Amino acid sequence: MLFFTAGSVGASYKKLNRRPMPNTFSQIHLQFVFAVQYRENLIPKTHKEELHRYITGLVSNRKAKMLAIHCMPDHTHLFVGFRPVISIADFIKEIKVESNEFINSKKWVKGKFNWQEGYGVFSYSHSHIGSVIDYIHNQEMHHQKKSFREEYHDLLRKFEIPFEEKY
Repeated sequence: MLFFTAGSVGASYKKLNRRPMPNTFSQIHLQFVFAVQYRENLIPKTHKEELHRYITGLVSNRKAKMLAIHCMPDHTHLFVGFRPVISIADFIKEIKVESNEFINSKKWVKGKFNWQEGYGVFSYSHSHIGSVIDYIHNQEMHHQKKSFREEYHDLLRKFEIPFEEKY
């Protein structure tokens, strides 16, 4: 039985529980989906692999692991093993800002390239990793049947995220 006097609870508790957790353990798998501003077809197919490599480097620099990436002309999918060393909002903001600057520095498009302001982020369990990777790698075939807008709305419905049809 433990007895504490007023003011001694914190000090006594600390003495009894001196087993610090040495590491942070997590298993977070996130799919990010974001569009080119105005959903224009501006990502050139000829430079897609270079953009994949660049974005993969950005993800790695943020202590995350790229599981799959695919850039369509009007949008991009990233599937990431995410580590909670940065907020999700900061992570995707930095990826979009730096990849935007990269595309503009390469002058791949006439005028200025920009990503659309928002994004979608969807979490998956470990058992879904393979199917999400396949889904992202098969974007070319998938979009022969479905537009980006239809695909995005389907994801929002699947994850029961309320949205306005006009977007």
